Parts: sequence; structure tokens; C-alpha cells
Amino acid sequence: MDNTAVKRPSGMFGFTIVWLGQIVSVLASAMSQFGLTIWMFQKTESATALGLMQVFFITPFLLISPIAGVMVDRHNRKMMMVVSDLMAGIATILILIFQSLGILEFWHLYLTSVIYGLGMAFQWPAYSAAITTMIPKEQYARANGMMSLVEAGPGVVAPLLAGMLLPIVGLTGILIFDVVTFLLAIGALMIVHIPQPPRTQEGEQGKGSIWKEAAYGFKYIFARPSLLGLQLTFFVGNLFSGIAFTLLAPMVLSRTGNDSFMLGSVQTAGAIGGVIGGIVMSAWGGFKRRVHGVLVGWMISGLGVAILGLAGGLPIWVIGLFISSSVISLINGSNQAIWQAKVAPDVQGRVFSARRLIAWFTNPISPIIAGTLADFVFEPQMRTTSALSETFGWLVGTGPGSGMGLIIFFCGLFAVLVGAAGYFIAVIRNAESILPDHDELAKAEEVPT
Repeated sequence: MDNTAVKRPSGMFGFTIVWLGQIVSVLASAMSQFGLTIWMFQKTESATALGLMQVFFITPFLLISPIAGVMVDRHNRKMMMVVSDLMAGIATILILIFQSLGILEFWHLYLTSVIYGLGMAFQWPAYSAAITTMIPKEQYARANGMMSLVEAGPGVVAPLLAGMLLPIVGLTGILIFDVVTFLLAIGALMIVHIPQPPRTQEGEQGKGSIWKEAAYGFKYIFARPSLLGLQLTFFVGNLFSGIAFTLLAPMVLSRTGNDSFMLGSVQTAGAIGGVIGGIVMSAWGGFKRRVHGVLVGWMISGLGVAILGLAGGLPIWVIGLFISSSVISLINGSNQAIWQAKVAPDVQGRVFSARRLIAWFTNPISPIIAGTLADFVFEPQMRTTSALSETFGWLVGTGPGSGMGLIIFFCGLFAVLVGAAGYFIAVIRNAESILPDHDELAKAEEVPT
């Protein structure tokens, strides 16, 4: 290790610097996303068209994830994080150019979603693995709680800021701010020291061609039923939550006559819930048995999603999204802490990428399912006198948006069942006692350099 690296901020202090850079960048990106969502729905008035943005993001993300995991394990993790931020910045710059020239079309957003998805495939495994080498395992849950604030925190003010700034600086001004914050995030990364992980026997066993190393992450998970069970919980849960949240924005806009302020208020309420949950998780660290955080969290989140679909307007949407969002940090932070404690650091890039692929495998299809069911089945049925509207009209209302509300309601109920089911499956319920922590095996497995 060179002296320059030693002098750079490291440990929890270094992690906090990176975290600050990310939270500012994500704030700007959330503002851009809010503005682009409004722009897209006004152009198309289609839940399917809006959902396709997620499809074009998630499909390349998932396809390249196994290779991204290999690259994270093979190369300097800090540089992989920089590459991720650069690609996201390039996607935003392209949108900014098209918008400035007055030629922005909805398919441009699909194109840039592909670029953004490719970049983000590197970010999550690199950041997750970096936490493992930067701080002690006792701090994993708190650090993951802080990272959840990166996702939820900016959403508190982003919709309101975007709503206020759009009439003043326009979409172009918000995109410029987004580009500047990408540079700040990269600068924060460049000044900190992020240690590379020690070599372990598991890492040696996974070495080979890029394809062998990409497959190793899946082999690692499938050889451990508890890890596989945890990811299948997210696989099924994400299917239902993905359908529900694809329809949230078009449902609110349909029920409010495209009122962006109402949508912003709902999203802000959800973000406040996420921030409160993240702060609690950062201070508390979650249940001693992390698996309770995962399973109980899914049950509470599902309940919140079900409430979102009910009739009642803004108060109901605010309550539902607040409840659902408030436990996201508990779910993800608890799950992340389990994986960071159980998986050897020098294979985490590959294993975490494979893990994300399993959990998100349904994400490319859930927006298509959501849009198709909403546009061609539930919305037409709930806007007219039909068996569906007569049966559920009292619960979710009738008219524009009610069909989407009914879909969201049922998705929430299914998500509750996903969390409850984990308690009836021993390899999930007892995951932490079945699998040893990687540091317990470190002395026996570490390979001399």
C-alpha cells in the first residue's frame, strides 16, 4: 500500500464522504426523473409507454450484471464506481443535448435508459463490496441504512424542488444541475481510500475465464439454499411491487387530471417515510436476527402497497406510500447485512451481481404486465358498469385510475403473503444460523499473497 493511499480518508469517515457525494447526485437525478416522468406521460398518456422506460433500463442492467460482477472483483472497486457514475452522466448529457436542441422524443428516453442501466450494473456490487472492506461488520447495517437514505432521502425534496424549478429553469436547467452533481460524486470518490479485499480460498476457486467467473456467482448462491431462499423471496416480492409501483404515477395522474403537484406530494410522503426508516435503521441497526427485518419488512411494505390502491385520494396515497417506504431500509439493510457477513469479500462482486439478477429477474416484465393489464383489462372494466366494477368499486372507486388502483391493491396483498411465507421455510427462517460468517473462516481460507 502506498503512502498516498494511507493519507486519504478511509474507514467510516471515507465512506461518509462518498455517501455525501452520492446523496447530492441522486437528489439531482431524482429531480430529472420526476420532470421526465411528467414529460413522458403528457406526451403519451400511456401507462405502457411509461413502464417501458423501466424495461429499457432494467433489461441491459440484468444482462450485463454477471459480467459487471466479474469486473468489480477483478479490478479496482473505486474505479468501477467511477465508471458507473460516468455512464450515468453520459446518459443525462445526451438527454440534455436533445432537450436543448428541441428535438427530445420519448424514444430518446428509452435509448438513454439503456446506457443508464449498463452503468448502474457496476454501481451496486461495487458499492456493496466496498462497504465490506471499508468498515467493520458491526457497522454494516448502519452503513446500509445510510445508503438507503441515498435512495429515499432526495425524494423528500426532489419532487417539490422539481415542481418549483420546472416553470423557472425548465427541464434543461434541471438536467444541467444533474450533470454538475455527477462530477461532484466522482470527485468524492477520487479523494477517498477504498481497500481491495484480501484473497480467500473461495476467491481462488472462482478464478477462470470471464464466463466461468460470471457463472461462479450463481453457483455460489445455488450451493447455499438459505441464500437462494432469501433471493427468491425478493424475486417474488419484486414482481408484485414492480407491477404496483409501475402504476403508481399513472394512477395518481389519471385520478387527478395530470396534477403534477399531487403526484409530487405523494412521492414526497413516500420519500419522508423512506428517510425516517433510513434514519431509524442507521441509528438502530435493525433486529439482532436480520431475517426478521427482511420478512416482517415485506409484510408491512405489502400492507402499505395495498392501502395505496384504495379509494380516498391524497390522504390514502400518502398513508399507503409512507408505510410501504418506511420499511424499505429495514428490508434491504437487513438483507444486505446478512450477505455482507456471509459472503467472502473477494467474491462479493460476482455473488452480489448474481443475487441482484435473481431478485430483479421479473423487473423487465412487471412493467409490461402492469401496463397491459391496466390499459387493456382493468381500466376499461372499472370505467364502465361491469362485474369487476360492481364487485370492487366500493373498495377502489370507479372511473379513471380505479383499474390501476385495483391492481395495486392485490399486488400489496400478495407481497404480504411473500413475507409471511418465509417463516414457514426453514432455510430462510434460519439462514443466519445455517451459514457461518466469512470472517470465522478467514484464517483457514485466506491465501498468502
